[in-house]
Amino acid sequence: MFDVLVYLYEHYWRPDACPESGQLTRKLSAVGFEADEISEALTWLDGLNALTQETSCLPAPNSIRVFVDAKLERLGPEALGFLHFLVGAGVLTPTLREVVLDRVLAVPRGPVALDDFKVLVLLVFWSLGEEPDALILDELFVDDEDRLIH
Repeated sequence: MFDVLVYLYEHYWRPDACPESGQLTRKLSAVGFEADEISEALTWLDGLNALTQETSCLPAPNSIRVFVDAKLERLGPEALGFLHFLVGAGVLTPTLREVVLDRVLAVPRGPVALDDFKVLVLLVFWSLGEEPDALILDELFVDDEDRLIH
C-alpha cells in the first residue's frame, strides 16, 4: 500500500490531477502494483478525501491529545515521537493531527513504521494541496543515516 501511495505522490502534483479510480487502477496495475495493494491504497485515499472535506468536530486550536493504549500500539514509539515533534514544531495543527491519527488507524496493520508514518503525513499535506516547510520536507524524506553533517 505504501509503495502505491509514494508512487501517486511522486507522479501526480495533487490528488485532483489523478485520473478517475478505474483508470488509475489500470495505470497502477500496468506499472506493476498488485491488485490488493492498489485497492488498499485507493480505499485509504478515499477515506483521507472524505476526512479532509469534513468540517464538523474540529478540535480547538489549543487542544491536547490523550492516547488510549490501542492507538499507542498502532502508532508505535517512533511514530508517536515524530508526531509529537510535528505538533510541537507547529507543523501539525490539532485538526491535522487528528487527520493523521485517523489515517494511521486506517492502515490495515500496525504498528506503523516511522518511514511509513512519514509517508502518511506527507500524503495528508498532499491531499490538501499544501507543502510543508523545506526543513520538514527534509525530515519527511531523508533518513538519518543519509544526512550529511556540515
